[in-house]
Amino acid sequence: MSALRQGVNRATLFCAAAVLLCAGAALATTTDPVRDRLPSGWPRLGADRVWLDEDTLGRWRDHGWWPPVVIAALAVVLLLLLALAVLEIRAGRLRVLTLGRPGVTLAGSALAAAIAERVRAVDGVARAHVRLLGRPRRLRARITLVLTPDGSPRGALRQLAEQAVVEARAAAAPRALEADVRISVQAHRTRRIR
Repeated sequence: MSALRQGVNRATLFCAAAVLLCAGAALATTTDPVRDRLPSGWPRLGADRVWLDEDTLGRWRDHGWWPPVVIAALAVVLLLLLALAVLEIRAGRLRVLTLGRPGVTLAGSALAAAIAERVRAVDGVARAHVRLLGRPRRLRARITLVLTPDGSPRGALRQLAEQAVVEARAAAAPRALEADVRISVQAHRTRRIR
């Protein structure tokens, strides 16, 4: 996930959480159990507060411009949230990769399986799993390695970078391919003595 998308996601979640938290805190101050426990200097809403009295409602009814403005603003917010959701869904696993000719495609799972097979051939790798993410013009391979107990992480990573990732980038050319590698070590199996 790009830094821009991470920033947008975090900012959206932060704003939604801040609005909900402030609204919940303001409404909670109208109840007696919460109001009694608040410090004396803190603002609180009255329990008998009337949000819109008849005079205020009458003044708002005289102005016919505000209902369309409120509906339009809510529609814009809804469309922005839907666009953000669509971008999040589309940025997931890569399904199909178009090749040089029109109509010729390569399944993303087939390319991921080929990369995983090449990664398993690296010395010291017990298991490997590859997922292709991103968009057709900018790919990201998430590679998960499980090394044997005697495998060297440095050696495996060097072979991976010099062989499997280079071949994957050549296969995906002219598209850019980034590789995220996660390494873990297979646990020793304890022998039972009878």
